[in-house]
Parts: sequence; C-alpha cells; structure tokens
Amino acid sequence: YSLATPNGVKVTVMLEELLALGHTGAEYDAWLINISNGDQFSSGFVDVNPNSKIPALLDRSTNPATRVFESGSILLYLAEKFKAFLPTDPAKRTETLSWLFWQMGSAPYLGGGFGHFFVYAPNKFKYPINRYSMEVKRQLSVLDNRLEENEFISGSTYSIADMAIWPWYGRLALGRQYGEKAGKFLNVSEYTNVIRWATQLDQREAVKRGEKV
Repeated sequence: YSLATPNGVKVTVMLEELLALGHTGAEYDAWLINISNGDQFSSGFVDVNPNSKIPALLDRSTNPATRVFESGSILLYLAEKFKAFLPTDPAKRTETLSWLFWQMGSAPYLGGGFGHFFVYAPNKFKYPINRYSMEVKRQLSVLDNRLEENEFISGSTYSIADMAIWPWYGRLALGRQYGEKAGKFLNVSEYTNVIRWATQLDQREAVKRGEKV
C-alpha cells in the first residue's frame, strides 16, 4: 500500500530487485494510497499501519498475515525473508544496517526540512531554507566521502542501504527530487561520487520499474 514518494519507491525497487533475482514469492499487488485525498487515514489502511504513513505491506504468505510498516522495516523484513541484499557476515551486515538507519534519521532534514521550505512552503523564508540546505549539503558530503572508496553504500555489494538512500539522495543528485532548481541551489554537481553511484543505480532495470510503480 503505497505512493510514488521516495519512501514508497524504496519498497517497490526492493520488490522488483527480488523478482529480478527469480524470487517468485516476491510477486505483489500495488495498492495506491492517495495521501492528498487522506486515504492513509482510512480504517483499512490504519489496520496495516497505525501511524497512517505510506508505505505499508501486508504479507499474506504467512498465517496469519503479517503487517509491516515503516519503509526501513519493510526493506529489512524482505531482505531477511528472501535472504537477499543484506550481507550475512556480521561486520558487513552491521555496516549495511548502520547506513540504512542513517537514511531514516537523515532524510527528514531533506524532505520535511529542505524540500518543504524550498519547494512547498507558501512563503519562502531565508533562515529555514539556509538552515536545511547546509544540513543536506553536509549529508551529501558524508555520502560522497563514503562512495569515494566504495562502489555501493555498504561497500562492494548492492544492498538495502542503496535502495533506501537512492530515492532520496540519488534522485536529488540526478535533478529529479525537487527539480533541477533545487539541485543547482545545493550545488549537487560537486558531489561527483554520489552522482556516479546515483547514475549507476538509475540504469538498473529493477530500479526503473520500481520507480514507475
């Protein structure tokens, strides 16, 4: 149950990547939850996610069905269920989960902070725009430094950390999250390692499909 926001895209990318690996058990029905119309507050959706946020998943392959809400939790649930995109080595697994939760803690500054005040706020105020811009640039720098010596976020292996971070920061670097104007304002072109990584993931067929769902 979702919408094509960055948080929603994370999960459909994961499901499409699982299908690309041949996991037929990852076949899914995509139900549109139009948050502009308040669908997330309907009793049916609240039964799946009591916090009324997309995305949410109902796994009917278990008995009883298992509800999973919050995008990071869904990625972790699917990774463990299908034993994919999460390293089994304890140190590598921990690194991957650290970056997964880095995204959970960082993205509100990009979305609810920069995105809101730069794009959606009816009145544009210099202080919050500058405040959140500097934080997003710091986050992009953190990612750029990480990707300078690593092909993917968690190291040499594509993982749920990449799937969580790309819809927010990868699409921002490519000029698709909040538009080219936002990218220019943040000088995303200076984060060359992030752009390399974002472009690489953007070329994956499963990522393309997941973004379109």
